[in-house]
Amino acid sequence: MMQRKAFTLIELMISISILSIMMLYLYQSYASLNRSNVIVEKEVEGFLGTQKLKKVLFLDFTLALSQSVLIQNRETNEDFVFLQSTYSIHKRFNPYIAYIVKENKLYRLESLKKFQTYELSADSVFDVDFIGKVDSFRVYKSSSSEKESYLLDVDFKNMEDLILKVNVLNN
Repeated sequence: MMQRKAFTLIELMISISILSIMMLYLYQSYASLNRSNVIVEKEVEGFLGTQKLKKVLFLDFTLALSQSVLIQNRETNEDFVFLQSTYSIHKRFNPYIAYIVKENKLYRLESLKKFQTYELSADSVFDVDFIGKVDSFRVYKSSSSEKESYLLDVDFKNMEDLILKVNVLNN
């Protein structure tokens, strides 16, 4: 008697069907993993952006030179701030920094020359960093004379609102 050593057509079709079902579930799992990775990546980028923004604001005001911060109110929900700080994004030595709001957009200006007024002249040289779209930008100076400190209140349109209390170290 001769013994068979091959699979039947039915056995091959069943094994291919089972393999196809397994591959379908694996592909769906892989696609779902990719979608969740994109969502997590966007969340992390938003979080890191907020952290960088907090760091810049914190270091600008913490390292501000004593009595160099000038806060002027432009509208009820809009201040502009001029200061000189030992912190620089653009690798300058004791740069002059201005925070201004123009058309509900908050900008950080950094220059080697002192800013005099909100209206900047055509010959002004500075670097501009877009901070974000805002509903309001307010800075309050503490009335306490023992330590110079500021409260920053930024109401962003597309991000989490920011409230920071900052003590100046360069007294």
